[in-house]
Amino acid sequence: MTSRRKPKTRRRAGSREKPGSHEKPGSHRKSSSHEKPASNQKSSSNQTSSSHGPTKGSATKRSAASGQARKTTGGTLLSGLAGAVLWLWKFELTRLVVLVVALVVVIRSFLIQTFVITSGSMESTLLTGDFLVVNRAAVGSRVPFTDIRIPGYSEVKRGDILVFDPHHEENMTVVKRLVGVPGDTLEMRNKVLHLNGVAQDEPYVVTTSEGSGFHAGMLWQLEHLVGGPRSDYQPTRDDWGPIVVPAERYFMLGDNRDTSLDSRFWGFLEGWRFEGRAVAIYFSYNRGSFRPFPWIREIRASRIGTLVR
Repeated sequence: MTSRRKPKTRRRAGSREKPGSHEKPGSHRKSSSHEKPASNQKSSSNQTSSSHGPTKGSATKRSAASGQARKTTGGTLLSGLAGAVLWLWKFELTRLVVLVVALVVVIRSFLIQTFVITSGSMESTLLTGDFLVVNRAAVGSRVPFTDIRIPGYSEVKRGDILVFDPHHEENMTVVKRLVGVPGDTLEMRNKVLHLNGVAQDEPYVVTTSEGSGFHAGMLWQLEHLVGGPRSDYQPTRDDWGPIVVPAERYFMLGDNRDTSLDSRFWGFLEGWRFEGRAVAIYFSYNRGSFRPFPWIREIRASRIGTLVR
């Protein structure tokens, strides 16, 4: 009988068995999955506790921080709002002041002016201590700091009481009555004014019985005498003329003829020097009183509101 041999299993070259390949299956998995269970649980519990603890603290801090942020934001908004309101208030106040100043300048320059009587040259029409309202728009006015003149809505006429800047003295404002316009012939005889040969009835005029002598300051009238200059012309305060008022010139007299320094002495007045027409007395007090506080204790109530004529 032929005996059969079992074929031997040949190993491939280079193939080697790994150490521990003959160990029972699952031994490594059991060892790795259950190794040190207490340690893992402790670590897990520590992680859990640590994860819960810091979360509450962080939330508290975040809440406090957010509250502080809201307070800061609110304070900033309030501060900004207050600053804006203050700036707006200052702006409105500044604008109001500018408007008021501009309005005052316009009114005083072109419409209305006030004037205080400081001398007795217009008594008894105007007394020292009278405060006048002067209508500038009526006769026109000069634009400040220029030579431009805005015309008025009316012409000056005889009998007007006018405020003006005299040419004989700078930085002075005077009030007188207009008695002569261009083309008029004026003459005074024994304190009576004659206009174009006719004696004038002037109930407002104040005179005294005192006479006056020759006044050399009145010799300017020679060039304006009717018929030309005369060598024998000797004008006095109460007797002078006849003279002719030239074009664009005016003749002014005070109502208190014996004390007034007026056109008899310093000559004709240019029309552009008129500042305005006196309208009314808005306040009056006895300026010559020696009592303390005369503007309170010496008020002339009966003159307040009186129209100037």
